[in-house]
Amino acid sequence: MMFEVFATYLRDHTDFSDEDLEVICAAGVQRNLRKWQPLLQDGEIWKINCFIASGSLRIYRISDDGREHTFRFGVETWWVTDAESYNMEKPSLYNIEALENSTVIVWTKEKWTSLMREIPALKAFQDRLTASSYEASQRRIYSLISSSAEEKYTEFQKTYPTIFNRVPLHMVASYLGISRETVSRLRKNFTNRK
Repeated sequence: MMFEVFATYLRDHTDFSDEDLEVICAAGVQRNLRKWQPLLQDGEIWKINCFIASGSLRIYRISDDGREHTFRFGVETWWVTDAESYNMEKPSLYNIEALENSTVIVWTKEKWTSLMREIPALKAFQDRLTASSYEASQRRIYSLISSSAEEKYTEFQKTYPTIFNRVPLHMVASYLGISRETVSRLRKNFTNRK
């Protein structure tokens, strides 16, 4: 069932033959995660490619003073990764955890690399994903340094329309770089406008 979600996603984003889809799916492994279960803990090396078939995950880092800083959320049909740990094969500075019961499909780095050699369309797809991720990171950095709290909140709602009511308010605040009280006020103001 979850591989059907993945196959549909791939068909929607690029042109793969049925044979290629079968090979890609056969190389993946489905993992079911409980709410709050970690997929990556800081200090570990991220060695997989991970597609979220259902549920939601969060990438975050804990600062020296013990505060959590949410870097990114991931929801159904999104990918989640620690690119630096994966590419450089060095211990991660981040944590990835399930925010609710979730199902992911994972491929080891070795299998994914082999698949990209074997299936040129997958390599082209991976290149587009990487470029898209880079562009999203650039937009996020710009928003963090230039946008008002209200603009950040509005952008968050556009980027993650299905996640706002699925995660604790303090995580949204952490992601936006603003206080929980400000997020609560903005949420109330936006609700009252409707």
